[in-house]
Order: sequence, then C-alpha cells, then structure tokens
Amino acid sequence: MSKSPPNLLQPNIPPNGLTVLAHRYLLRDAQGTVCESPADLFWRVATHIAEGERAYGATSEQVTAVAHQFYNLMAQLTFLPNSPTLLNAGRPLGQLSACFVLPIADSLERIFETLKHAALIHQSGGGTGFCFSRLRPAGDEVRETQSVAAGPVGFLEVYNAAVDSIKQAGQRKGANMALLRVDHPDVEAFISAKDDLRRVTNFNISVGVTDAFMKALAEDGDFDLIHPNSGQVVKSLPAQDLMARIVDCAWRTGEPGLIFLDRVNRDNPTSAMGALEATNPCGEVPLLPYEACNLGSINLMRMLDEQNQLDWQKLADTVQLALRFLDNVITVNRYPLPQTEAMVTGNRKIGLGVMGWADCLMAQGIPYDSEAAVALAHELAAWIDYQSKVASVRLAEARGAFPNFAQSRYTQADWLLGRVKARPVTKVSTDQWQALADRIAQVGLRHATTTCIAPTGTISMIAGVSGGIEPVFALAFTRTVLNDQRLSEVHPVFAQWLRQHAADPQVIFDRVQATGRLDEAFDGYFEANAVNHAAGYNIAQGVPESARRVFVTSFDVAPEWHIRMQGAFQAFTDNGVSKTINLPEAATREDVAQAFRLAHVSGIKGVTVYRNNSRQDQPLSVVNQAPAPTENEPSSCKNCD
Repeated sequence: MSKSPPNLLQPNIPPNGLTVLAHRYLLRDAQGTVCESPADLFWRVATHIAEGERAYGATSEQVTAVAHQFYNLMAQLTFLPNSPTLLNAGRPLGQLSACFVLPIADSLERIFETLKHAALIHQSGGGTGFCFSRLRPAGDEVRETQSVAAGPVGFLEVYNAAVDSIKQAGQRKGANMALLRVDHPDVEAFISAKDDLRRVTNFNISVGVTDAFMKALAEDGDFDLIHPNSGQVVKSLPAQDLMARIVDCAWRTGEPGLIFLDRVNRDNPTSAMGALEATNPCGEVPLLPYEACNLGSINLMRMLDEQNQLDWQKLADTVQLALRFLDNVITVNRYPLPQTEAMVTGNRKIGLGVMGWADCLMAQGIPYDSEAAVALAHELAAWIDYQSKVASVRLAEARGAFPNFAQSRYTQADWLLGRVKARPVTKVSTDQWQALADRIAQVGLRHATTTCIAPTGTISMIAGVSGGIEPVFALAFTRTVLNDQRLSEVHPVFAQWLRQHAADPQVIFDRVQATGRLDEAFDGYFEANAVNHAAGYNIAQGVPESARRVFVTSFDVAPEWHIRMQGAFQAFTDNGVSKTINLPEAATREDVAQAFRLAHVSGIKGVTVYRNNSRQDQPLSVVNQAPAPTENEPSSCKNCD
C-alpha cells in the first residue's frame, strides 16, 4: 500500500463520515485492522486515476501534478467519485464503474448467459440493471422443450436468488433494477412482484411507461398489452385500472417506480446504436446494453463564498477538473467483461452531479419549496451542463471525440440547441449554446453524456452534506447503515443557526430530536416555556416564520415542489435525476397518482414515490423512532452513492 506524502492537505471529515470510511472504504491488513488513513485513501485514488494522463502523452512529473490536483479535489471534499472508484482504485480489482445494464434475450441460454455476466459484475463491485420486456409472457408455449415459459417475474425471482449469494468485491450484496414495459402482457404480475417485501429483496422494480399509455390514461381509454415476439395484442384493459394497480403498490411499498421511456429516448444521444430500455439501480442513468455509468458529485457547500453565495467561477473550475477525473476513470478502468469495455470506451458516458443542494439552500436562507429555489436550481443545472460540455469539447480536442461520435446526434448542432432553447436561463445565453453546439459538431465531444444527478447516499455522509438534490430528511435523525450500525446526525446548518440565534440551543435541539422538525417539535412548547427565555429569539413568539420556511424537511415539502425541483435539474441533465418524492404517512393513493401525473407533464425521466413508514426497513428515521436496521429502500443504490 502506498502511503500519502506528509505534506498533503489533511481532509477534515465529519465523525459519521469517518465511521463510514473505516467500515467500508479504508484498506485493512491480514488481521482485519484498518491500515489506511483518509488521506491515504484519497492519495491512492488520485494517483491511480492520474495514471490515465500517460495514455495521452503526459510525463511522470505531469502525472504527479495532476494527482495532486485530484487529491485536493477529494481531500477538500469538493468532489467525490462513486463508491467503486473509492473502493477499487489503486487496488488489484481495479473495477471503477458504479452500475451496468445487461440485455436479456428470449432464450434460456442467453438468459443464463446474462446471469453469469451479472455475477461477474457484482463480484467486481458493480450493480446491474435489466430490461425483462423481451421475455415471452408466463405460460407461453416453448416449442423447443414442449414446456411453458416462466415469464419475466419467474426469471426475476431466479435472478434475485442468484445475486443474493454474491457479494460485491467480497463486501456486500449488489444493487439491481428490473424494468418491464407497461405494454408487456405480464405487467400486472410484475407490478405486484414486491407486494411481499420478503420476495425480490435484491431488486428495485420500475415500470417502463410510454407516451401511448399516458395518452390512454388521460383519455380514460383502453390500453393494449402486446406479445413481445409476435407483436399481437394479447389483452386490452382500461388504462385507469392498470395505473390504479401501480399506484396502490407504490402507496403500500414504495414500488414500482416509473421510467418514462419515450422521454428518455428523446434525449438519447446515440439512438443509432439502439433504444434505451433499462437503467441503473436508482433509475437515473439510462444505458444501452453493456454500458456502465461512471459518476461523481460536486459538493455545493464548497461552492459558496464567504457571503454564502454561489461562486460560479469556482464551480466552473471544479467542473473542468472533475470532468478530467471522470474521463481518466474510463481510461484506467478494468472492465469485468469485454462487451462492457467496448461499449463504455465507445461512448465514454459519464455523469457529473451534485450533493448538498438542500444544505446550500439553507445556508443562503432560501426555502427548498420556493420559486427562488427552483429558479436557482434551473440556473445551476444549466451552468454545470454548459461547463461540462465545454470541458468535454476541450478534452475531445486534446484526446479525441468518443469513438461513436460520428453516429451520434451531436453531429447535428440543432439537436443540442433544441434541448436548451426552450429552457432559457440567464447564466448561459443562447449565443453561447449556439457557439458550443457548432464547436461540438465540428470537433466532437469526448463524452456522449456528461451530467447526471445521483443519490450520493454514502459519499454525502463522507462529505457531511445532504444527499443529491433531496431536501433533508430531518433536522436531527438516525441513519441506519453498515448492516446494523445506527448513526445519529443533526443538520450542521441548522445547528449553526441555533448557536447563533437561540438563547438555549440545547433545549431547542432536544425538542427537535423528538420529531426531526421545527413545526412539530414546538407545537404548544413556546408559550409554556416563555418565562425561562429572555435572550435570543422570543420563545413565546416561536421560531421566526422565516426560519421555519428555510429549515423544512422532506415531509414538509409538498409533492409538487419535489417534482418541480426534480424537473428544474432534469431540464439541463443528460441522464436522469435521482429523486424520491417523499410523502407523509397520511398521504392517499390519489396523492401518489397525482405525483405520477405531475412527473410526466414535468418532463422528468423517472419517478419514485415513497410514503413514510410504508416500509419497516427505511434507512432514515427520527432519532427516537428508529426502524429495524437496514440499508434498503426504494431507489437506494450502494454503487451510485
């Protein structure tokens, strides 16, 4: 193991982040004792990823200089890559991609060939996504063997049992996504596949919804289920009935989610190579068969200046360096299958996203559920998208465009412009987009996709910020991770506000621990305790409305604001946006149905709805209301973290 040089900046990682690092990421010796520091880890990753520079003519001195840049990027918690990169860079395994999509063809031999490939991917530390839509329905005749087909759900259970016994890189079970088209004859059985949460425990499931289905739903019409091989209509049923079944299951268990397939494929830059049919386990990265996602996230709290305003130039500079990092990941990666190496290096898709968005808003005093927050999200996403394309063009000029560029839609400048002209922002003008699109068409782009919003569940803990673009779950909560370990957290921006403004911060904090929220924590409390507090905020008057508005939690945010926020980021994100539409326990089935309808009209590529306490194994809970320990919940992905 290579120790970090003594003169490096030492990372300042919060206590819970150190716990996660020690349990999951830091190297151990033969006796199982941790033998790597956080600085050693970041240096191990930085030096390995910097080796990619050699492929483009860099000298040893230049490689070392880039390694120092990459190290500082991570050690300052400004940017972190997906978990497999942190785990495997600089180690013998060397597999750095988060998740892969594998095809499932309608033959027994190819079904189990794909399962073998999935086993190899999981063994290497990756997760997998599958589309089961090409399989004939259950009960269909199999003439070759004079038997009947097991169907998508039958083989889903086979896959689930197989991956249950495989640990990723010897550490944990891998994450998986199963998708079935809404027009498949077995869609009703698929929708109910996780009614019993003891079944199919290693998969998230999503229904691939089409515009035709949503049209039938809007018109209160019937919808045809079509045999995937013959193309014949097997059954027609009211679209409302089918959606009601989806809604009921999602209301009860949080699954299935929805993937809007036509929306996804309208943004498919390599459509000549095939349609996008499946996604990674969180649903935010649609991929062609054998493609993989290579993800990383910028910590937005590190993008704030001394006045807690976004430093747009610092963000642009960070995007440039992060793009180079992720491009090198593709170069130095050791792929588990030759097919994945061919597809990944052919399209060089990456997904640069963000974490700490809710914290960033709180620090600026902006309520998450406000027009100001949505507008800022729109500008931020556009800025990152534009700067990432600028960085990708520069890398294309120096290293060459992605090999399949000539077959891509980027060769037509109007395609990129068509995606952005209808979504005007102030940070990037139409003329700038026009010049960029013309430049891409002329010299190429290094990456078929550059942006994606991942959930960042674990890396955001290392950085000590909120995950992805989610609102905070609670102002004080217990996170159950690492199989059976519970970590208590209080939101740092809220804690700072308490210290600055409250006469007795500990009293207020103790009350917040009971429910995780300001509103519930203080109902009926202030008046009874007014006499004891003379300084700071007048407790008899309660916490100021401005603070209550800023320090909102997931369940304070109405569904339409969740969706509007997701849509604001989606407007300028190549891939999808990982986002759970959190609903309070009292939410109705109609609330779920309304969220699904809003998601579709908002142009979102995929949506997951989760009603609080609809599962007993949710990983986040208020401190005094802890559920059974687990890491599982809908849309969780231990690879995209």
